[in-house]
Amino acid sequence: MKSLYKDIRFRYIIMANVASSIGSGITMIAIPWLLVTSENGNEVFGYVAICMTIINFILTPFLGYLIDKVSRKRMMVNSKIVSLIALVLFSAVGFIGMDYELWHYIMIYMIGSLYYTIFYPTMFALNQELFCKNQFKVLNGLMEVQGQLSSMIAGAIASILLLKWDLHYILVLDVGTYALAIYFFVKVPYVRNQVVKTDERKVSASSSVTMSFIKRNPGMFLLLIASSLPFISVMLSNYLFPVYLADVLKVEGNIYGIQGMVYGLGAVLAGIIVPFAARKFGDEKLIASSMILYTMAIAFIVYMPIPGYLSMMLFIAIGNSGARVARNAFMMDRIPNEIIGRVDGLLRAVGLLLRIVLLALFTGLVSIGQILLCFSIMTGLLVIASTYVVIFSRKRIPLVEREIVKV
Repeated sequence: MKSLYKDIRFRYIIMANVASSIGSGITMIAIPWLLVTSENGNEVFGYVAICMTIINFILTPFLGYLIDKVSRKRMMVNSKIVSLIALVLFSAVGFIGMDYELWHYIMIYMIGSLYYTIFYPTMFALNQELFCKNQFKVLNGLMEVQGQLSSMIAGAIASILLLKWDLHYILVLDVGTYALAIYFFVKVPYVRNQVVKTDERKVSASSSVTMSFIKRNPGMFLLLIASSLPFISVMLSNYLFPVYLADVLKVEGNIYGIQGMVYGLGAVLAGIIVPFAARKFGDEKLIASSMILYTMAIAFIVYMPIPGYLSMMLFIAIGNSGARVARNAFMMDRIPNEIIGRVDGLLRAVGLLLRIVLLALFTGLVSIGQILLCFSIMTGLLVIASTYVVIFSRKRIPLVEREIVKV
């Protein structure tokens, strides 16, 4: 851990992520709330979420290929610059005295969604490229703590700003944090590893290398798909929870902000505990136990009043973040960096396909007032996935050699 803190690359990455996570976190709390509280906002938000999931599904394999082929640092910086320019334009709408309309909210949400689609897999591959294998568990734990502390701060600020500030001021805050993040990322010392020579004319080799790796490790691939269910559930909950709070519990927007803060606290606890627990019990067992905790919390949360709801949110955060930290360390240990973008991209594409189907189903159910049925379906899927992971976690999957993969 000390070696990580002394590494200037890690310090710049942490500072960049904190800056951008707080700004984008505030905006991505505010926009869904503004959408669902608009006229016909529940259905519109659902259809927008479906649309963005489809777009992300189409883009993800291509992004995985790019992550393996171009400078990951350049991808991070360029995505932030594009997002910054777009947010400047939308903040100008408010400053010139125009009223924000539904399509403004939709476009801002789409920009944020696309940014996250690029950011997370690129950051994941960049971290694996920059740091050593014996640092992966601590690295993923610290990244989770950083991300969730930022979410806690964003949730606390959003719970106040949603009641006090107009949207254009919130967007300006986001622009400032993106500018700061760009500065820190530019400062990261980085030279792209040129470990293999590629024939760019053979684009089909990209998919063949990925499929070859998966065929050699089918059990690992199925484990990674099943263990992604908590994260998929969280993405679906980003649609369901605002609707549930607004329509069923009938609370104000500040409760949604407090929910984000409580979730961040639970995720921070997971980020601290899981790396140490993984050394004793192994990544697979930590994934399984985290999934069980998450599943139980999702099953009970809709039967709770506000205090109980927020308590269950703490366990949801611990379960999801615990599974993700252990899963990320598991992947970094077992998937060569030369193909991590493509393998991760395929896993994300499968997850996005499942999200498309479930979002379409849930949007229809919400439109007829059946939001509790949505949570029941989600719980059932999590029970199935958790059962598979528990059974499979009893088998110790050996580390895959970090061989050079020629494409």
